[in-house]
Amino acid sequence: MTSLRKVCVSGASGFVGHELCHLLLARGIEVVGATRKPSAELFPDHKLFSQAVVGNVGPETDWGQALAGVDAVFHLAARVHVMRDTAHDPLAEFRLANVQASVCLAHAAAASGVKRFIYVSSVKVNGEETSPGCRYSELDAPHPQDPYGISKWEAEQALQRVAADTGIELVIVRPPLLYGAGVKGNFAQMLAAVWRRLPLPLAAVHNRRSLLYVGNLADALLACASHPAAAGQIYLVSDGEDVSTSDLLRRLAAALGVPSRLFPCPPAMLRLAGRLAGRSAQVGRLLGSLEVDSAKIRRDLNWVPPYSLQQGLQAVAEWYRNQKPT
Repeated sequence: MTSLRKVCVSGASGFVGHELCHLLLARGIEVVGATRKPSAELFPDHKLFSQAVVGNVGPETDWGQALAGVDAVFHLAARVHVMRDTAHDPLAEFRLANVQASVCLAHAAAASGVKRFIYVSSVKVNGEETSPGCRYSELDAPHPQDPYGISKWEAEQALQRVAADTGIELVIVRPPLLYGAGVKGNFAQMLAAVWRRLPLPLAAVHNRRSLLYVGNLADALLACASHPAAAGQIYLVSDGEDVSTSDLLRRLAAALGVPSRLFPCPPAMLRLAGRLAGRSAQVGRLLGSLEVDSAKIRRDLNWVPPYSLQQGLQAVAEWYRNQKPT
């Protein structure tokens, strides 16, 4: 598969979906954006973009309108990881949205003659933390540790079975921590803390984290949809420059044009404080390492990130400043 004429993007109004649609349209590719509800803000009047409103995704979703004449599907819609999940049975909810809904879409895509299915999974399939000097690779045995990661791993396995049964070409991409315009979650909290000049006790943290700018992910997904060698593969993707939490905060401060107010505190004390505050997982992500080896996608697809880490941080800082947060 080398050329794309028309594609479907599920979750088109989301953080990654919007960036991916923007790139695809810029390349002259027709895009059907599958969304939960109508959105007047999604590329209005663009002749190559159309919306297909499918509602909440699940095992009974009707994907017919979204898949007509489509060459490839980018499946981004998902129930995402949240810090404080209020669902009575989080794993059941994740399985409904991330496993059953994905299988439904894959079967519908195969029946509609779609050639390739690109599934955006998560590095959390590999695990939560890497040892010093080690990086996750596609050859590592999966070790998901929370309901979100488990559901993503189960979805990968279920989609591989669909691909084996139907012949649709499956490509799985596992991103690490994402950032870019519109970012939410942990990265948005770091931006807010730096912008507000808050003193942060992280100067003594010397971990290593892999990051992925959303523009780089969009470019990698396009390569996965169009390169013949991508069929049937799993890829870990990153910007290619790993940083410590302390260095990331300093670089964010420089990009935002504000002072970096870091001071040292022993990581053991920070972990203890996190346990006492009921935030062990959040503190663990600030202190622990999570590195990925993206050599495979670079080798197989001749893929090179179009944006450096510095360019990505500058772009997200510019977006954040333009929001004029208080």
